[in-house]
Amino acid sequence: MRSAPKSGPNGGAASPPSVDAPHLLDRSFGSDEIAVLRHEVTSRLTGIGLTGDRQQGFVLAVNEVITNVVLHAGGHGRVVLWLAGSSVWCTVTDSGPGIPASFLRSPEVPEAFEVGGRGIWLAHQLCDEVTMATGPIGTTIGLRIALPRRTSPA
Repeated sequence: MRSAPKSGPNGGAASPPSVDAPHLLDRSFGSDEIAVLRHEVTSRLTGIGLTGDRQQGFVLAVNEVITNVVLHAGGHGRVVLWLAGSSVWCTVTDSGPGIPASFLRSPEVPEAFEVGGRGIWLAHQLCDEVTMATGPIGTTIGLRIALPRRTSPA
């Protein structure tokens, strides 16, 4: 699989950490389950303390990636959500034909009347890190968001 550049704060190539941590969610999905999956992700994030705008943005990014799977990669995939340190990771995997090379570069702001092309761009705007590994046998997109720092009572 060819890998796309990471778009996180360090500017170098990276991939999601091992998914050996306990899963918050691990399930297959199809086109009829996008709304249900969005609610499941929201519920899991609320349960670990990610709420508000950061939660809504992360859920939107996950929604965009799973919608891309349904529209462009065979209609079904697998989503895994887990904690890794002080972050939440979500990987979305499909067995489609891979992402075209033009979408592997750091995304630019889509034109106002351009049809499509906003899903990956939005993920880059809403997540702390986005990773991509793609090839002719499928794609895995990794999304990461940092959890809010907990303050201890004084």
